[in-house]
Amino acid sequence: MSSTSRVARTAVAAGTVITLAAGLAACGGKSLEEKGGGKGGGKGELVIGSAGFTESKVLAEIYSRVLADAGYRTRVQTLANRELYEPALEKGQIDVVPEYASTLAEFLNAKKNGSKAKPVASSDLDKTVTALEKLASPRGLKVLPAGRATDQNAFAVSKEFAAENKLKTLSDLGKSKQKIKLASGEECETRVFCKLGLEKTYGIDITGLDPKGVGTPQAKQAVKDGTDQLVLTTTTDATLDNFGLVLLKDDKKLQNADNVLPVVNAESAGDKEIETALGKLTRALTTEDLITLNRKVDAERLKPADVAQAYLESRGLAKK
Repeated sequence: MSSTSRVARTAVAAGTVITLAAGLAACGGKSLEEKGGGKGGGKGELVIGSAGFTESKVLAEIYSRVLADAGYRTRVQTLANRELYEPALEKGQIDVVPEYASTLAEFLNAKKNGSKAKPVASSDLDKTVTALEKLASPRGLKVLPAGRATDQNAFAVSKEFAAENKLKTLSDLGKSKQKIKLASGEECETRVFCKLGLEKTYGIDITGLDPKGVGTPQAKQAVKDGTDQLVLTTTTDATLDNFGLVLLKDDKKLQNADNVLPVVNAESAGDKEIETALGKLTRALTTEDLITLNRKVDAERLKPADVAQAYLESRGLAKK
C-alpha cells in the first residue's frame, strides 16, 4: 500500500491465515452469489461489499439504503479487507463497494505490475482516477465519479503545542525547528507519505518514531501527554477532540487524493440507474460527514445501519 493510513484499514491481521474462500464462508454462506434476502424492490439483487473498519461499514449501509430506495433488493456483505473483497467484486460475488481513489489505484497497480511498480496515484484527483479507471476496466470493474469526501493520512499535535508554536500547517511545524517525536506505525519510517515526506517536503526535524500505531488511543495519548509531539492519524479521525488534538493542514499536498468513490462490477451493477443513485449521494458526502458518522459508531456506540439511515434522512436522500 502506498499510504500508511491504509495499513490500518487493509492489512491482514497478524498471525491469522485468511484465504478468500475461508473469508467468504466466514461471512455467511457457501457463496456470495446466493444473493437472496436483504431489503428493497424488484429491479434486481445487489450485494454491497464492506471492509472490516467502521467507515467502510457505514458507507456500505448508506449505499445499501440508497440503492434499496432506487428499487433494488440489497444487502451488505462484510469482508475483512481489500485482499478479500476486491477479487469478490471482480467475480460478481459482490456488486458494489465504497472505495478510496488512490488506495485502490495503487492496490490494482501492484496487483498488475508488482509491489515495486511506479506509483500511479498522486494528489491530483483527476489524474489518479484516470489511472484507476485504466487499471480497473480490464478487470471488469467500473469506477463511478469521486466526491469531495476524503480519508487520507493526517498529522495532529496537541492544541497547546499548536498555540505555543503558532502552528496551523505542516509547513509551520517545519519552520518552527522543533524536534519532533512521531507516534505512528513502524512502517512510517520508510514511507514517502510519512517520515520521509515530512522531512523532505516540510523540513520537519523528526528525531524518532514511537511505534504505537496509526491513530490508536495510545498514540494520541502520547501526544496529549507530551511524550510525543506529532501523531499519524487520518482526516476522518472522530476522537481528536477527546485527546485535545488538532490536525495540521497538509498545505503542500504530500498526501494522495484518497477521495471516496463507488466501484461496481460492470456486468452486474453497471446500470445508469445505479450510477445516478450513488452519484447523488457521492456529491452530498463530505469529509466532515465521515468524521460525524465514525464518531456516532465509535464513540456513541450506535449501529452502522442506524447511523446510515439517520444520515440519509437528515440529508433528504432516503425515504423514511
